[in-house]
Amino acid sequence: MVENTFNPNKNPSFKNGEAERWVILDDAGQAIGRIAAFVNYHKAKTFEQPTGGCGFFECIDDQKVADLLFDTAREWLKERGMEAMDGPVNFGENYMNWGLLVDGFMPQGYGMPYNARYYLKLFENYGFQMYFKQFSYHLDYSVPFPERFWKIAGWVAQKPGYSFKHFDFNDPERFIKDFCHIYDEAWRFHEHFNPLDPQDLRDFIQDSKAVLDPEMIWFAYHDDEPIALFVMIPDINQILQKLNGKLNFINMLKFLYYKKTKVINRTRILIMGVVPKYQRSGIESAIFWHQDKLMKKKPQYTEVELSWAGDFNPKIVALYQSVGGKHVKTHYTMRYLFDRSKPFERAPIIGAEKDE
Repeated sequence: MVENTFNPNKNPSFKNGEAERWVILDDAGQAIGRIAAFVNYHKAKTFEQPTGGCGFFECIDDQKVADLLFDTAREWLKERGMEAMDGPVNFGENYMNWGLLVDGFMPQGYGMPYNARYYLKLFENYGFQMYFKQFSYHLDYSVPFPERFWKIAGWVAQKPGYSFKHFDFNDPERFIKDFCHIYDEAWRFHEHFNPLDPQDLRDFIQDSKAVLDPEMIWFAYHDDEPIALFVMIPDINQILQKLNGKLNFINMLKFLYYKKTKVINRTRILIMGVVPKYQRSGIESAIFWHQDKLMKKKPQYTEVELSWAGDFNPKIVALYQSVGGKHVKTHYTMRYLFDRSKPFERAPIIGAEKDE
């Protein structure tokens, strides 16, 4: 999946952008650092200053090595008209490989990056500043949800006009269309919004068929209009860590065996979205109400990771807290302004101006 990120035939971000990768070798020829730089020209122009990205950063604990990596990415981006870079981020959507782990150094859920503790020092010493925080919450399914939550959720879930459906591999285009509609409506008020590319979803579904469980993907409708989505996946990192980093034929057989024997006990919520008109309707609670009934049929899953919620999105933070989620991990999205005299501004709160 990481290799596909840098394959123009696999990653639709190349339609409006480009990417490059570098590796640093020491005098003995050993790799001691790596970095990628990329720019999506459509997204770059939504910021006050054109902003590219760097990511897939790995480095020994040596500031000079890190500085050389950052310098290389910065110069490449400057040559393409960028005035800032975010990192570590992904060349694509933000639900995979996004952010710098700063708290909660434990095994991460599938798609959530892990790094050594000293990485924050390498970024800050270079001049990166925290642009926004990303919170991950853990939900212990052995602990009942608050009773008040279930009363509201059950009432909304059974209201006339509302319906709930799973993703169907036999009719993917319908659900991809509904997904894009909900996503675009839910996030269009974000300052740096760009419509979702349907091809991104097609590629993700193709790459993740071994991971996805259609019963963990929900769409909510009101009078057949798509109004909310919920995507949760089994945490296959719990299997991958047993395979020594290799997916050869033997390990693929082991993967299928472990998946069948239910060694996975954790799931990760990748994304939740509700169109603005229904954001105060309790529809999120109704989805949890339906999902809870499913989880009772899959007792091997005892923990849910809700990741991630940006500190710029207080509504989703409040939702995760309301269902009993405990904040256990924090990642940072960092930003480096090429003009060091320019004042730094953090990511704005979603809907702040609208609410005022």
